[in-house]
Amino acid sequence: MATGTSGNRLRRLAIPTLVVALITGTTGVAGTASAAPAGSPGSGAGYFTTGSDQKVTLTDGADRRPGGNRAATPKAAVDATGSGMYVVELAEDPLTTYAGGVSGLARTRPAAGNRLDVTSAPSQAYRRHLDAQRAAVAAAAGVTVNAVYTNAFNGFSAKLTAQQATTLRADKRVRAVTASRALGTPTPPPTATPPAATPATPPAAASGEGDKPAATGLAGRPAKPGPGTGAGMVIGVLDTGIWPESASFAKKMPAPATWRGTCQTGVAFVAEHCNGKIVGARYFADSWLADGGSVPEGEFLSPRDASGHGTHTASTAAGLPISNVTIDGRRFGPVSGVAPDAQIAVYKVLWGGMGYDADIIAGIDAAVADGVQVINFSIGSQLGDWEANTPIGIAFLNATLSGVFVAASAGNTGIVSGAISNAAPWVTTVGAAVTNLDEATIKLGDGTKLVGGSLDALPGGDALPMVFGDQAGSPDLGAVYCEPGSLDAAKIKGKVVACALSDTFASAAEVKEKGGAAMVLFDPVGNYRVNSIYNFPVVYLPTEKQAGTLFNYLMRHPTDAKASVRTGGDGSSVPGVPSVADFSSTGPDKVTLGVFKPDLVAPGSDIIAAVSPAGNFGRQYDAYSGTSMASPYVAGAAAILHATHPDWSPGRIASALRTTATDTVGTSSPLDQGSGFINLAGATDPGLVIEPTAAELVAFSETAEPDGKELNLPAISLREYDGTRPVTLTRTLTNVGTARETYRSSVSGLTGMKVTVSPASVTLAPGKSATVTITVRRGSAPWDRYVTGSITWHGRTHTARIPVAARPWGIAARPYADDGEEFARMTNGAFGQVQPGFTGPLAGRSTGYTPMQRESYSIPAGVYGGVFDPKASGVKKVDFTVPANTAGIIVEANTDDPNTNLDLYLYKGDTLIYSSDRFWTSAEQAYKFLPEPGRYTAYVFAQVPGGPVVDVDLGYAIVGRNAKYAGATLTLPSTAERNQGFNFTLKPKKPLAEGDFWAYTEYSTNGTVVPGNLVYTQQSSWQ
Repeated sequence: MATGTSGNRLRRLAIPTLVVALITGTTGVAGTASAAPAGSPGSGAGYFTTGSDQKVTLTDGADRRPGGNRAATPKAAVDATGSGMYVVELAEDPLTTYAGGVSGLARTRPAAGNRLDVTSAPSQAYRRHLDAQRAAVAAAAGVTVNAVYTNAFNGFSAKLTAQQATTLRADKRVRAVTASRALGTPTPPPTATPPAATPATPPAAASGEGDKPAATGLAGRPAKPGPGTGAGMVIGVLDTGIWPESASFAKKMPAPATWRGTCQTGVAFVAEHCNGKIVGARYFADSWLADGGSVPEGEFLSPRDASGHGTHTASTAAGLPISNVTIDGRRFGPVSGVAPDAQIAVYKVLWGGMGYDADIIAGIDAAVADGVQVINFSIGSQLGDWEANTPIGIAFLNATLSGVFVAASAGNTGIVSGAISNAAPWVTTVGAAVTNLDEATIKLGDGTKLVGGSLDALPGGDALPMVFGDQAGSPDLGAVYCEPGSLDAAKIKGKVVACALSDTFASAAEVKEKGGAAMVLFDPVGNYRVNSIYNFPVVYLPTEKQAGTLFNYLMRHPTDAKASVRTGGDGSSVPGVPSVADFSSTGPDKVTLGVFKPDLVAPGSDIIAAVSPAGNFGRQYDAYSGTSMASPYVAGAAAILHATHPDWSPGRIASALRTTATDTVGTSSPLDQGSGFINLAGATDPGLVIEPTAAELVAFSETAEPDGKELNLPAISLREYDGTRPVTLTRTLTNVGTARETYRSSVSGLTGMKVTVSPASVTLAPGKSATVTITVRRGSAPWDRYVTGSITWHGRTHTARIPVAARPWGIAARPYADDGEEFARMTNGAFGQVQPGFTGPLAGRSTGYTPMQRESYSIPAGVYGGVFDPKASGVKKVDFTVPANTAGIIVEANTDDPNTNLDLYLYKGDTLIYSSDRFWTSAEQAYKFLPEPGRYTAYVFAQVPGGPVVDVDLGYAIVGRNAKYAGATLTLPSTAERNQGFNFTLKPKKPLAEGDFWAYTEYSTNGTVVPGNLVYTQQSSWQ
């Protein structure tokens, strides 16, 4: 997302402050941060001033045009008094899970392999019973019911006062009362004229946007409908609606015999739009509207899609094969949905990209009743789930128990680990993978090559003059970002224009309108690798390092800069393909300790699919990126598996997809890739499956703080386990093949862990199961860090692999991964605190205190408010040698000038280890706990110099793990109890000299050594 301010720009804040807190943590830094002084240059002047360290999200079709980040923003569902919209879950089971027990009312829960029949006599009788119970509960609390749920969820939504909510919670007929919450995916407002409310014909090939459906599928895809194309399956898409005129849906098809849905008409949507390919359509806005929200301007109060997101996901899952897609005159080749003969049921639950869970549950409830086999849910929360067993999660559980497979997006918050959406264990949570390089190369006048990405036709050829937007227009109008109206046509005509990342489509339009030859987008703080189609030569450089190189080249060549821009690159923009997209949310699941998320990854970067012309410059097809694009890929795959194996349960399908997935390029960590990259061909015949029972899932859903490691899932997650004790788990393997087969287990990765599987091999006849015991013991594995790997069962013709991640909890629980600083590792010796993950006797030692070495430097001022580059002016480079067995390296940079903003970067070779550049401050700190030995380099960057020369005080401490420094007394309790924090002090035995001192502490329990803290102190702390 991008802001829309003009004039000299502050750094963008596109992600809430909470993310910053998650990233920075609490470190016990010596010194304090300072705000930019009011009226000083740092308060708004300069190129890129403090605050712009947050990543701009360009995924899921957002940011398509000026103001494209604006989604519908309803008022909070519940106000400060506790009044507002709530979801009320009643105690009795919905139709999907009712197994009998009420006198005179027969079971409605479908038998395994069957579908819920809401029209049957038992279903109708039980529904009348639920209706009566709901009416009685509502009347007792004086509540007016809004939306009603009976199929996948038993309850209702309603506007409640705080007192009514309290009354309902006390009613034994009520299971839960939950404040409604908004979810979604920010999408742009529409720009095209709505179509007439009459049937429309698909666009002809001559439209230049998409050919008519191909007579046959893609190469290798069967021409005739069959199980391998998803024939007979219905995929329910909960999203922003659908654009029914798209060629991807232009096929009349009979409804399956099990279909019980409807075609709900509305604004610009008529019954004829449900042609069979679109087998049904509904929209849900009751709770949104009842709580004071409104349909955003340009939206359609109907199943019609105004933005493109829902159309894109639907066509990705089940769009018809299109022989060639042309966008803005450029041919992108053939496209097809994963399951091109599956049918689509539309459930519009988002309005301007947002919707209430109360309406989403209504959509789930309808989808289950209508008879879908698969649900795609490309909707989530910006920072992921924060609690287990939400109302949406319970609705998906009941849908799953009734035989409906649910695929959902993991989220696009790769900036911080653990921000996983849709993390319920019965949902297949999908991350995004890069499967197309789509590279472009910029060669600067000094010979430097920068490899970024582009989906546009680029000029190539000889170098052209290059100009920075800020030097070719009005800074006050945002020329640094090439904002509309900011550039001088005379200064950019025929040139390559470099623009800082903001409102990207608006920038491209400005450069194009003013006669520029091409545009290079760069982000001074780094951003996700995502390409869009601009209908103009645009290259995007996503990394901060590239931004620094380009920016400082422009500063050195303000009048003679040159660049050539061509399609293609050297593959350096990604580790390879398929690789995990940098925006894809990564594990672990921060909600439950023993549930592994994401489940797997699928294509989700630069995905060409059908969209709504209303929200996409009139285009019928466009490129989107995001886990929203990966989820429908898995939904389509699930439809194919369901068609191929009609008797398979959702859990069996999920296991097949996961145990056959393959490693991505660049990482094998399940925290990033889950089980790996989807392998549909292998999933069709997986050999073994590992699936939880219904009873296990129900028990999980009824636990206030569920763990999940005992669930029979095809993965093992030990997020915060007691590393002083072994963990024993079981998994049940079932042979779904056609022949008797012997499987032998092996363990890979998991360095420092001792993993045993008993029995080591199992022989299973078709349909038979065996339970194995898996024991995980910590050997030499590090504490408070993840160790990952896998267990694989090898048969004669099949292989099944499950990922394993374990984090032995030493001194700090952490619901996040190891992708930043060591959480809770640094503390003050006068009031240290530890939260142990073990119980037992406690002893400790310390190195004593070593002084921080300090040097003073004078740095000539660089470019005011510029971008870091190791070779830029305004940078001081200092090298350090870190010996083996070092506990930690701490580096600090300070200046007394309050008008100077410093940034600090710590590298090992070319690898960035730590950056301290988030806020306006004249004091920065970087560190690494238990660093690898070798040569390290610290770069002090005067990002905003307060004068022509910046005087910097650089301090560093290299703390040996077994060193003996000035003596200090470590005072600890004699015992530790898991999850019960204790305080300690590390007091110098003698007065310390002036300055800062650092030490290392280490703990032991029953002979097991646990690394402790990096401890800071000054003599003033003891006076």
